[in-house]
Amino acid sequence: MRADRLVSLVLLLRQRGRMTAAALARELEVSTRTVLRDIEALSAAGVPVYAERGRHGGFALLPGFRTELTGLNHDEAVALLVAGSGRGDQVYALGSALASAMRKVVDALPEGHRATASDAARRLLVDPETDLLSRRLVTEEVPGAMMTEVRRAVLAGRRLRIHYAATGQEPRWRTVDPIGLVTVRDRGYLLATRSGEDRTYRLSRVLAAEELPEPARRPDRVDLDRIWRERCARFLADGHITVLVRVHQARREELLNTALTVRAEEPDPDGRLRLEVTFQDSRHAEWALWQLGADAEALAPPSLRASLRDRAAALAARYADPP
Repeated sequence: MRADRLVSLVLLLRQRGRMTAAALARELEVSTRTVLRDIEALSAAGVPVYAERGRHGGFALLPGFRTELTGLNHDEAVALLVAGSGRGDQVYALGSALASAMRKVVDALPEGHRATASDAARRLLVDPETDLLSRRLVTEEVPGAMMTEVRRAVLAGRRLRIHYAATGQEPRWRTVDPIGLVTVRDRGYLLATRSGEDRTYRLSRVLAAEELPEPARRPDRVDLDRIWRERCARFLADGHITVLVRVHQARREELLNTALTVRAEEPDPDGRLRLEVTFQDSRHAEWALWQLGADAEALAPPSLRASLRDRAAALAARYADPP
């Protein structure tokens, strides 16, 4: 861990020039005392880092010093830098590790390519917070410490103990065999097995996690994309109902917060949105759309339209005469 931090410290000084101990501490997420100890360790190892005194002082490297890192071509570096600017790292809790990796990517480029690669990456935006149609769903918050335990168990192939809050149930501890991690529309999922049965856990509902010493019971090789497709197909076929609905843009998030999945979305000419969403069953779909009133219209299936019409007619009849 300290070796990675020392490399990051050197890369920061190479790419930014003179930096104060406080600035280095903020970047590396450590104390200034730790930075000073790391500077001493680098000097002892022969790295030409020196201190400049005064109001605008700080630490710097002698001109021309370069670390030996694997090089990348321009297109590869741009691809990595753009990927690093995305939001998947929030789910996987790799923020500081990703920042360190991006510094190494930039440093590995030939001198003349660094500025152009960084500028190109800044001109490509992936998965922004807002789009032209409506505000995006807020990314689910996943505690970093918990995510670190989950990720470590997945990558090390060890069993995992999670404190999980399933919908409508009290949180309880479960021991699972982790298979992999999947991110879909800013929502993270843990694919696992429990007592030999397939299980899919939403990461935002994992309250705590603990990596166990025993190895996970899982195949050595895994096709995560195939497993995810199969589980999605089973999920949609397991008594759920798919609904085609038109909704006012201002109520989009309310609809998506009650739906299980979103299978398609496109704008209608009148400015509303047309979505294909999945609900637990017909009662769940009727309840969710009833909450939206006239701001949503179920287009299919016909049975759902009939249920909502009958419900509205009954309510209208109730209020037709004075009490």
